[in-house]
Amino acid sequence: MADLELTSPAFDDGERIPEEHGYSAANTNPPLEIADVPQTAESLMLIVDDPDAEEPAGTVWDHWVVWNIPPDTARIPEGWDLADAGATEGQNDYGETGWGGPNPPDREHTYRFLLYALDTELDLSPAAGKDDAYDAASGHVVGKAELTGTYPA
Repeated sequence: MADLELTSPAFDDGERIPEEHGYSAANTNPPLEIADVPQTAESLMLIVDDPDAEEPAGTVWDHWVVWNIPPDTARIPEGWDLADAGATEGQNDYGETGWGGPNPPDREHTYRFLLYALDTELDLSPAAGKDDAYDAASGHVVGKAELTGTYPA
C-alpha cells in the first residue's frame, strides 16, 4: 500500500489546531494539503475523528466523513465547498452533515485526520456515517495518510 501525504498549513502534525476551527468558534475545517496519491486511486476518503472522546462520550467521536474526493485534489481549503469538488459529506456524531469541529468536554484531545486513497468511488447516501464509509471502502484502500492535531478544552 502506498503512503499518501497529508499536511496542513494551519498546524503541524501533533500540534494545536487553531481555535477558529472548533465547533463553538467559526466551525470551519482547517486547510489541508494532499500529495503522493497513488496512480491507481479513483477517489479519496477523509475521516476526522477524536479517539480521546471514548472515555467521556463512550465512543470515538466522528467530526467529518467525506468520500469521493477526486484523486487529483491537492488542496482542501478552509471552509471547503464540497459541491464544487464533487465530493460527498456524510453524517458526523453531532447528527449533522459536514464538518463538526473539535469541542472536547473535559481536557485537551488529539484529533486524527485520516486520508485514504481508494481504487473505486463509493456509492453511499449522505445519511451514511464513518462505519458505512469504512465498510464500503473495505478491500479498496491503496494508500493511507494520517495527520494529528490537538485542541484544548
